[in-house]
Amino acid sequence: MNPKLSIGSWAFAFGPFASDPWPFDRILRYAAHAGYDGVEINGFAPHPTPDSHPTKASREELLADIQAHGLGISGYAPDFTAVPPDQCEQEAYLALMRSYLEFCTDLGITTIRVDTVSPPAELPPEEYEARFARLSATWRAAAELAATAKILIVWEFEPGFWLNKPSEVKRLVEAVDHPFFKVLFDTSHAYMSGVIGARHGGKKEILPGGIIEYAQLLKPHIGHFHLIDSDGTLHDEETSTHAEFGAGHLDFTAFLSAMKPVLSELSWWGIDFCFNAQVEEWGREAVPFLQARIKEAEAQ
Repeated sequence: MNPKLSIGSWAFAFGPFASDPWPFDRILRYAAHAGYDGVEINGFAPHPTPDSHPTKASREELLADIQAHGLGISGYAPDFTAVPPDQCEQEAYLALMRSYLEFCTDLGITTIRVDTVSPPAELPPEEYEARFARLSATWRAAAELAATAKILIVWEFEPGFWLNKPSEVKRLVEAVDHPFFKVLFDTSHAYMSGVIGARHGGKKEILPGGIIEYAQLLKPHIGHFHLIDSDGTLHDEETSTHAEFGAGHLDFTAFLSAMKPVLSELSWWGIDFCFNAQVEEWGREAVPFLQARIKEAEAQ
């Protein structure tokens, strides 16, 4: 395994940083100095969006700036909050997707992140199935658009959004059934979903084999990868706490070793310190920590 490591720029814009987000250029300097190979771009202002960089020329200038720091781009995580794909009109979602795909094409980005937008909810069976069908159809149509651009859509499941049980994640990605639609496997979200059962409606779904069993369940569908530790708690009772590497419950050496065949195929691994006030310090420590775990996993 010889992945390129990126850091998500949203860690410097959300939560503790929301009132005073880091400018994107400061993040580029930080990532380069901390030993990262790239950034994963947060698609919410003040970080780069189709509105902040509306022309091909402005996007070429942005790309040149990123590359001048010796960095690449592992993916784009844009704003779909206005168009929950399980509830909105399909064309409204696709119109926004087109603008993001064009933005990614101009920047040479080959991976775009999505989520279900809607919060977890226990729904009557008929409403659940109707929303599930709308969601899968909308994402299948989006994947058709993405295929034309040769950009992979990856769905990040997490406790804070609808469809967060292991069986639901597997069912949804299989329902979309498109080669340009896969799962973003985040180690912290997987722990909270598959081990803790956080924000599961009704009976919790717990996997005895933990995140390794979860990853094996989704093995054919994993298209992108985020690493972060988990202390078994939720941030503000909404989504997974993104803990310091080595301070949580995850055995990264065991996980990387078990999932080596899948993870070795992914050229980029993202580091996700969302909502973490210590990202500046802990983000620096993450690179050597993970490099050591990769060596250990290779040795096994």
